[in-house]
Amino acid sequence: MRLYIKISRTERPIDFNYQPLLTGCIHKWIGRNNLQHGKLSLYSFSWLQNVDVGRNGIRVRDGSAFTMSFYNDDLAKNVISKILVDPIMFFGAKVSDIDIQPIPAFSEKERFFLASPVLIKRHKDFNETHYTFSDEHADEYLTETLKSKAGIAGLDTEKLKVYFDKSYSSPKTKIISYKGIQNKVNICPVIVEGSPELVEFAWHVGLGNSTGIGFGALK
Repeated sequence: MRLYIKISRTERPIDFNYQPLLTGCIHKWIGRNNLQHGKLSLYSFSWLQNVDVGRNGIRVRDGSAFTMSFYNDDLAKNVISKILVDPIMFFGAKVSDIDIQPIPAFSEKERFFLASPVLIKRHKDFNETHYTFSDEHADEYLTETLKSKAGIAGLDTEKLKVYFDKSYSSPKTKIISYKGIQNKVNICPVIVEGSPELVEFAWHVGLGNSTGIGFGALK
């Protein structure tokens, strides 16, 4: 289930580095004791969309929103109920409306633009390495992470492939700071191949690492 969450207009700007604040709201609505915490996330959420960007930050306006997507419909329904009880977010922003978006009719191969940048990371010998779209193993790791999540959901991943769209003319990387950690992320369309069920799964749970803190959401 995908939720399109509209936000009320704010008079004060929101700091550019709002991602931890948005993540805090998501975790508040999911619930502190929810089994999702500390595990591979079977949900994803976008960054704020349709906002005005200024010198001192971004400003939420009429029409601003973000999306949350859940493989588990029961968890999505629980989040809706929590938002209705506590719609307050941060910097004066609050949820004004929630729409449930219809699920597209996916084929066995779909190209997606990103609703938040993709982070690919691996740990080795106590060091963390971030990978970009041009790295040799980037596509392999994208596929590997989604297979791990799909395995938790009990899906057959034999034909699953995930890779960056190499034909895209202007892929970018960017450094995003999250609670003091500098993350090198990717802004480039991705292609998912597999059964329509697997493609829909990717649309819900996102791609790459740290989707539970706002990376890797798909449009």
